[in-house]
Amino acid sequence: MRPEILQPLFAESSSLKGVGDKLAKGLARLKIERVLDFLFHLPTGMIERVRAPQASHALVGKIVILELVPYQVREGRGRAPTRILAADDDGNTVTLTFFNNPGWAKKQLPLDERRIASGKLDAFGQELQIVHPDVVSFEEAGKLPLREPVYPLTEGMSNKRLREFIGEALERAPELPEWIENSLKGRHGWKDWRGALAEIHSDPTADKARNRLAYDEIFANQLALLLIRQSSRRRRTRPLAGDGSVTGKLKLPYRLTGAQERVIGEILGDMAQDRPMLRLLQGDVGAGKTLVGLHAMLAAVESKAQAAMLAPTEILARQHYETLRQWCAPIGVEVAILTGRDKGRAREAVLMGLADGSIDILVGTHAIFQQGVAYKDLGLVIVDEQHRFGVSQRLLLTEKGKSPPHLLAMTATPIPRTLTLTQYGEMEVSQIDELPPGRQPIETLVVSEGKIADVVEGLGRHIEGGGQAYWVCPLVEESEASDAAAAEERARVLRERFGGRVGLVHGRMKGPEKDDVMTSFASGELSVLVATTVIEVGVDVPKATLMIIEGAERFGLAQLHQLRGRVGRGEGKSRCLLLRGPELSETARARLALMRETNDGFRIAEEDLKLRGPGEILGTRQSGEAAFRIATAKDVVALAPAAQSDAQLLLDRDGGLEGERGQAARTCLYLFERDAAVGLLKGG
Repeated sequence: MRPEILQPLFAESSSLKGVGDKLAKGLARLKIERVLDFLFHLPTGMIERVRAPQASHALVGKIVILELVPYQVREGRGRAPTRILAADDDGNTVTLTFFNNPGWAKKQLPLDERRIASGKLDAFGQELQIVHPDVVSFEEAGKLPLREPVYPLTEGMSNKRLREFIGEALERAPELPEWIENSLKGRHGWKDWRGALAEIHSDPTADKARNRLAYDEIFANQLALLLIRQSSRRRRTRPLAGDGSVTGKLKLPYRLTGAQERVIGEILGDMAQDRPMLRLLQGDVGAGKTLVGLHAMLAAVESKAQAAMLAPTEILARQHYETLRQWCAPIGVEVAILTGRDKGRAREAVLMGLADGSIDILVGTHAIFQQGVAYKDLGLVIVDEQHRFGVSQRLLLTEKGKSPPHLLAMTATPIPRTLTLTQYGEMEVSQIDELPPGRQPIETLVVSEGKIADVVEGLGRHIEGGGQAYWVCPLVEESEASDAAAAEERARVLRERFGGRVGLVHGRMKGPEKDDVMTSFASGELSVLVATTVIEVGVDVPKATLMIIEGAERFGLAQLHQLRGRVGRGEGKSRCLLLRGPELSETARARLALMRETNDGFRIAEEDLKLRGPGEILGTRQSGEAAFRIATAKDVVALAPAAQSDAQLLLDRDGGLEGERGQAARTCLYLFERDAAVGLLKGG
């Protein structure tokens, strides 16, 4: 049950005066559906107005408040704007320009009546003008503040009206008991929660107020993850202590690295306990995570249990299936695949095999955890490319077993330590920090897009010599909104040169169509694969030794590193060409320079955090309820360690959730709706 003190904040947005059904739909596009959402819809800037006694070219570029008398209307025809000419007391003319709703403009600005107009003063030649000014009567002049917060808006919503709704929401916001440890709050000079909200909505530059709110959100995240870890440690399950009888038959093409042996020991040690494993496995591109996962799955099979491996895309699921089947078929372990497109008899056969236990390992997409998919005895769940799944999704995956299955999450996207706290704080972490022998470093070159003809010539020589190549583009098709290269157009151009040896895959294609193209490329029937980032993970074609990334400055470091990792998987020397546009920001320049300098994914992850804008990394790495509305990546780096310590202190020393501060912390969890933790509170 949600604390009663929060009930007014969880009322629908339509409970505010003036919010009807049509406006509520517009607000929903801003993710404002409840009163609480108004409070967390923070301003992004500030309007600074200047009261001017007269119009002047010296004020051009400033937002001015002018006293004017309209004297002429010039009606616009077709798409032309309506212009109303108005004069100040010194006879200077200002043109008030309206591109829409001329009737409203003429009503607000009757001729020969004094009005107050405000807006950005521009110069059009010698003519001074304001486009779409705010207009008020002379009597209401005081209603135009000199400083006014600016908010993200949607169609049909003015800044003024949104501010009125936020003001009403603030009136409903109660004084909440404090959940932050007193000395920490005092050290930062933070106000209480409601005071910080009121301050940030009146002054977006109030850094202490914004930091307080960001800390609240990160604290709720940390407390939620600690509660989940605490809850999982109390649960009991069946130990899966493999005896090596199946694993010992495994014929591997190479020896395990020391790092692989170390993390396999950590994982098997967890699985041998009567407490469900919750472990994250980080490993760079090509570090051998799948083989580590296989050892865990075979330990489950040796314990007469089943294992399931979840992948975020069909391409990755089928890649894992083929790899595991080749390893497992010779040792008598049955591997099956199930995706959303499997229908009819094939699907029924898999469901029967799971239910009767004849299928040992199941690989697939989310379909493997849908209703109607029943396991005889699911003992281990592996989630690959873990950053695509949120905390609640992780927990849902563990409800298919007779007792809670062990959970191993894997990611080839190395995560900076601080972000690991906020995304995987409930999990133990293992790291493969060593690549298998023979894995060659990939030579990376940065090439101007002006030399694209030379790149195509080089590609021709590459494929004539029997090589294969990827060509990655950032968009599926051309659009007026972006000049980024399109995969479809690039494929068309390359086919004019290389004919049917060029294939194309992108996210809008249907599964079977993508699979057919990928199969043709893997078999060598196709020499060039043009693609979007759909090939970022899970594509393994050893003969592909050239990666060309067009518009490379448009990609983040982690994504570039993942794409580069599609080559260098065989014995041949591999190369990655980063095609860049003519103009580079300093961030893009630093990003490409680092890619040229290193193949170390862990170093790249840390630099990625430093180089990218606030919030970008969280936005691309998180899903589910783990995403933040207020806190940015910069806030996480600065505040997550303190928030974790504060949350741990609360649970260990300050009476847990039953003490005075603990009760306040419950309110904080509900306030930020950390779903998984709130579910635990409701359950107990």
